[in-house]
Amino acid sequence: MPHGRFSGSLCSPKIDVVIDMGNPFLNRTVDGFLKIGAVGACKVAAEETFECLNRGDISKRKVEHTLKKMCQEGAYWGTVAGVYVGMVYGVERVRGRSDWKNAMIGGALSGALISGASNNNKDKIIKDAITAGAVATAVEFINYLT
Repeated sequence: MPHGRFSGSLCSPKIDVVIDMGNPFLNRTVDGFLKIGAVGACKVAAEETFECLNRGDISKRKVEHTLKKMCQEGAYWGTVAGVYVGMVYGVERVRGRSDWKNAMIGGALSGALISGASNNNKDKIIKDAITAGAVATAVEFINYLT
């Protein structure tokens, strides 16, 4: 019986923007802010474009609303990423090691800091810290597998 085989690879384009702030901590934090902030803005642009096409109308007011929402989402997600990257780098420097524990500790610290800035509920802050630490650790393990 004849059979076929397909072999190939897929790689995504890589865009790197280097901004030298004169400090490795600041360099990594700004890099995380810019990369993930751009992803957040693109997410909003895609969602709003779909909504406009689905509805069949585009207005100046809707475009202005979309741009404002893109900036807000980009700034929020960029800030979260910047805090996380900065925390991981700081933990790595303090511990003197580069391993999955840095992601766990950095994620937990970032989750607690961001949650604490937005609410005063101690139980929610602890839950967010545990969740962020768990997600960061899982991502680190998944990156290790690939």
